[in-house]
Amino acid sequence: CAWRSFRDPYTFVMSYAYTVDDSLEATGFLVREETVLSGGGGTVELLPEEGEKVARGETVALLYQSGEGLERRQELESLTLEREQLEYALERAQTGGDASQLSQQVLDAIANLHASVAAGDLTRLEEEAQKLKSLVYKREYTFSEGEGEGDASAAIQASLDEVEAQISALTAQAAQDTTAVTAGQSGVFSGQTDGFESQLTPDKLETITAAELTQLSRQQPAADSGAVGKLITDATWYFVFAAGSEEAQRLHQGSSVTVRFSRDWSGEVDMTVERVGEPEEDGQCAVVLSTDRYLSETTLLRRQTVELVFDSREGIRVPTESIRVVEQTVTDPETEEESQVLTTGVFVLVGQQAEFKPVTVVEQMEEFALVVPADGVSDSEALRAGDQIILSSVELTDGAVILDS
Repeated sequence: CAWRSFRDPYTFVMSYAYTVDDSLEATGFLVREETVLSGGGGTVELLPEEGEKVARGETVALLYQSGEGLERRQELESLTLEREQLEYALERAQTGGDASQLSQQVLDAIANLHASVAAGDLTRLEEEAQKLKSLVYKREYTFSEGEGEGDASAAIQASLDEVEAQISALTAQAAQDTTAVTAGQSGVFSGQTDGFESQLTPDKLETITAAELTQLSRQQPAADSGAVGKLITDATWYFVFAAGSEEAQRLHQGSSVTVRFSRDWSGEVDMTVERVGEPEEDGQCAVVLSTDRYLSETTLLRRQTVELVFDSREGIRVPTESIRVVEQTVTDPETEEESQVLTTGVFVLVGQQAEFKPVTVVEQMEEFALVVPADGVSDSEALRAGDQIILSSVELTDGAVILDS
């Protein structure tokens, strides 16, 4: 086809917003003030969530000598919930009310609960669910024992007493084969130990060397088999790594650097440079960074490879081969004299025509360039993310017609 010869010289590439980082990759260890919590074996039930703050004296784990202990614990939780529902029902029964209206009240409560769920309003869900359960209890006891409020209250109280007795009996049994592990001080709980808790401490970071870090990276210490977790007792945590002397020169004590995690946790945190060690025989230096942010999100991290981001440049990504330097005629607004200038830019497909967009190159890579619209260009002339960049094997001119296929 005749039109194909016009089309073949052109390739179109979408431009898009892009960020180029001036960064350095580093592999090191997260270090925290950690206390291992030991247990006595058996079946372990951890109570706090990973990264949850706990108070001094709070129970963080229950140790059961047998599987029956865990089953008993689950039964106790069920009975405790039932007790709360009965107490709520008893309170409402004692406030009085017309027993004949109970059925309608149950239907109204079901309708309210359904409406809240359908609307996505979960703020009163627990309250409305408790209200419905109490009405069901009250209705059941009212119609089974008689129409009087006193009969309903007495029936609920009898059930409550029975549940209390069961809770007391199970609690007494639990005392025989259940051991509680409590927090000796306040902190952040983690259910994972790895054996580095005693080898990597904040105090050791004051003198640690790059050679010691290399040795630690080759180790896989055994975690305490009797541990049920650990307590992180200081909000400040550290990242320590070895860097070449030239790379370490970019880090100065007291300065800040953005650390980007991407493997086991995706996040960025600004950290302070605490220490840059002296270069050792192999030219490596130990570097220590610190922060008091995101502790609860990073409790499971130990050895990590991160990016240290020193600077970020934002712009529009275009193919390197699309960058053109063209001669343009400009008119001096005061003298109205015309002159020829060389302008850097790219050609963009607008409709069926090539349009030249002046740009400033921010970062030049082998395969792409990061650019921004040149200073002084109008909005209509400015390159935007999403523009179709023209790659051409033939000469392009501003306004040239590019035929569609």
